[in-house]
Amino acid sequence: MGGTEHLTVQREGATLVLTLNRPEAKNALSLPMLVGLYDGWIEADEDDAVRSIVLTGAGGVFCAGMDLKALAGKGMAGQQHRERLTADPDLHWKAMLRHHRPRKPVIAAVEGHCVAGGTEILQGTDIRVAGESATFGLFEVRRGLFPIGGSTVRLQRQIPRTHALEMLLTGRPYSAREAAGIGLIGHVVPDGTALEKALSIAEQVNACGPLAVEAVKASVYETAEMSESEGLAAELKRGWPVFDTADAKEGARAFAERRAAVYRRE
Repeated sequence: MGGTEHLTVQREGATLVLTLNRPEAKNALSLPMLVGLYDGWIEADEDDAVRSIVLTGAGGVFCAGMDLKALAGKGMAGQQHRERLTADPDLHWKAMLRHHRPRKPVIAAVEGHCVAGGTEILQGTDIRVAGESATFGLFEVRRGLFPIGGSTVRLQRQIPRTHALEMLLTGRPYSAREAAGIGLIGHVVPDGTALEKALSIAEQVNACGPLAVEAVKASVYETAEMSESEGLAAELKRGWPVFDTADAKEGARAFAERRAAVYRRE
């Protein structure tokens, strides 16, 4: 497993846990963190033993956004990280899930601040859990900046446009309950338990057929902007091959055996 000084990687069964690990800076995005994130996404993509990914932050904070000084190279540990960005100028966008979508489901476990670049990364995740005291928001306009991590495109596709525009244009903070109310996150849990809940959801995902899970995720995103007829055609193209896999045959056999056992008990 990889990781850097600002990004830790752990394996919890079939789940790869990526932890933003710069709590002294509220896990603000640094180049070592972005390099670690990108490497984590690729590791999950390439390892068939990984069935899901959980993204979280250390120290009771998710991510307070981009550290512009760190990205400029000031106080940054390890010249090798600068060399990685030089070799792949798109690496930071891939790390932030703007220009890369992992094949495996990504579950966000949020505690504390998840603002600016943190909220932008969040929009690239698939399932989202937050502690009650978590805070969300896109603060860029308050600083005369633009949320260039994808929010002006993605947010209106994930929550109602009126809420997306309010979040983007006011730059105000949102509580976890309010974020759940507008559909930005799916679960609000007691503080300190977001990771536990995310891992529980990951276990449910991991118990399903991996090829089916990947195909379903791909179909959802692939058809999002299609017309219904185009989407249904694309769904058939993506879904039919799953029925010919060993996973599908094994699942059907197991279902038949469970149903037969129920009939015998009756």
